[in-house]
Amino acid sequence: MNDEVAVRMGQMRDAAALADFNIAMAQETEGKELSRDRVSAGVNTVMQDPAHGFYVVAEKGATIAGSLMVTREWSDWRNGEFWWIQSVYVRPELRRQGIYRKLYEFVRAKALEKGNVCGFRLYVEQGNTVAQQTYRDLGMVETVYRMYEQELY
Repeated sequence: MNDEVAVRMGQMRDAAALADFNIAMAQETEGKELSRDRVSAGVNTVMQDPAHGFYVVAEKGATIAGSLMVTREWSDWRNGEFWWIQSVYVRPELRRQGIYRKLYEFVRAKALEKGNVCGFRLYVEQGNTVAQQTYRDLGMVETVYRMYEQELY
């Protein structure tokens, strides 16, 4: 098996794997059972309409090893976009091998190329200390904000 990791923009052919990753992540991190139909529709919506964001995938050989999604938030304070890194998933057997770092570096290069991206944001489960350390290692810092939500479905 090829040990090289290649990172690229997600494509429609990746949709089933991305849906699988999202379902696995929700179960693993929050104990949530997601509807395959709803998740698949959500992934397809992003793929068909870039206004919703974009996916980045890392391949190791012929296997999709990991992925993330980026959504955009306009900041009037900075006159630029924050890119939210979401739906981060790396196959369990391939974790701690630098795959997320490669995904992040790819996204960072895209942001610098775009020119109006003022920063990155993400949220992480409070107990996921491994991920938190990974984000710190990449130069991210914890903010003073707490996150609130109200689910409608």
